[in-house]
Amino acid sequence: MYIVGSYAVYLAVSLLVTVWVARTLYKNGRIFLIDAFHGNADLADSVNHLLVLGFYLINVGYVVLALKTGETLIAPRGAIEMVSQKIGWVLVILGAMHFFNIFIFHRLRQRNRAPRIARSTELV
Repeated sequence: MYIVGSYAVYLAVSLLVTVWVARTLYKNGRIFLIDAFHGNADLADSVNHLLVLGFYLINVGYVVLALKTGETLIAPRGAIEMVSQKIGWVLVILGAMHFFNIFIFHRLRQRNRAPRIARSTELV
């Protein structure tokens, strides 16, 4: 009986956290993308949407794949430990993807700023 409840808690928490992180990345990443694409908001919004879609696919895919367990849960303690371990892995993966996205945004901004900086020094 504990396994069904554990699965339900794991799915609910994991999917809620995934949606919250994706919305936060979408909202706050837009500013970086607009800067990276020289103010082209349409392109930035399109790329932002595609990044979030990929984020959802990877994270929801992992959450679903990690749902399976071979453990037999006979006490609440085992259920809590299993759910916390699974949610912990989801959070680690979400954090890693967040830093990967920040790294990509940073590289885009660096690459696109280099030509602007070179042009401004040529004018001097």
